[in-house]
Amino acid sequence: MRVCGVELKGSEAVICLVSYKGDSYNVPECRRHSFTLEDAASQEAIREFHFAFHKLLEDYQVDEVVLIAREYKGKFAGSASSFKLESAIQLSDKPVAMLTPQAIREQNKRNPPLVEFAALELRKFQQSAFEAAYAYLTQKRFAKD
Repeated sequence: MRVCGVELKGSEAVICLVSYKGDSYNVPECRRHSFTLEDAASQEAIREFHFAFHKLLEDYQVDEVVLIAREYKGKFAGSASSFKLESAIQLSDKPVAMLTPQAIREQNKRNPPLVEFAALELRKFQQSAFEAAYAYLTQKRFAKD
């Protein structure tokens, strides 16, 4: 199973692909590390984002998308642009799961990755997206056992 972890920050979607097969996790190389929505008020810009994101999911044969949930209101609320990105992602034909930051931390504390993040050859800004994808995969894996 291959999932795409997504962290939404303002008008940017930071992504990380993680796959699980047999008993091993893999972080495949990916041509993009993030997508940026240039103009959140433009219908054309949102369509371009949706097309580019959907094409990446298709090209890398992603089975599911995992989004880090954001607050709807309060001090740590997500921006309007990030909710537009979330909607565009949810319109893809792939299942989309939402995980709270607390659930991600708890899952990764119970089942930590066996490799240090620095050894994965990912960029530092992708760490949250990786942790979300890894938490989701381990959650699904141990739910089956």
